[in-house]
Amino acid sequence: MRHIIFFLALLISASSFAARPFMTDDARLTTAGSCQVESWVRIYKDSNEKWALPACNPTGNFEITAGGGHTKNTGEVATNDYVLQGKSLFRELTTNGYGWGLAVGQINHPSTTAGPNSLGNTYAYIPLSVSTLNDKVIYHTNLGWLRDKAKNENRMTYGFGAEIQTSSRFIFIAESFGDNKAKPYWQTGGRYTLIPNLLQIDTTIGQQFNGITNTRWISFGLRYIPDSIF
Repeated sequence: MRHIIFFLALLISASSFAARPFMTDDARLTTAGSCQVESWVRIYKDSNEKWALPACNPTGNFEITAGGGHTKNTGEVATNDYVLQGKSLFRELTTNGYGWGLAVGQINHPSTTAGPNSLGNTYAYIPLSVSTLNDKVIYHTNLGWLRDKAKNENRMTYGFGAEIQTSSRFIFIAESFGDNKAKPYWQTGGRYTLIPNLLQIDTTIGQQFNGITNTRWISFGLRYIPDSIF
């Protein structure tokens, strides 16, 4: 169970809440004056996760995400995880330009955290995105820090990814991410727009580079992104 908890923390912090299905975050925010909801299921050989993450950007340059996930491992009691994150940009991403920002958050595991509180792993990272070929290919990189409360140690986290627009509605993604204590993970897949500026679906497959099959996953996601709410 401890391994699963850290793996979830790594997935969140190395990525946190990039536009589905990315794990590597981008230097973009939810549309100003609006909210979005990203939800997905990730299936492993011996476990599965269900996540829902609402995010809002009421002021234009500060996005707040608050949500949670439900994890069930074969033969074990299910656990819940909760996340709170804030993100802002220092430079907005432009076509054939670049953008970067800062995200800070915390992952809570109430059922496994000792003591009278539900505080868990704290993390921060810098997302950097570079646009090329008039936004047809955009590269993303993350460099961050994670405080692993269970092991009482600090970890460096990272992510590198690319999104390639193959049509007006489909984007192909490929990426690698991890930390300085273990072998990295890879993921590839795509996102399809069902209704422009409103609804997207996605799917990915991924695994750790060590080849162990119980780290392999497949995911399916749904992203609701209305133009305006406020």
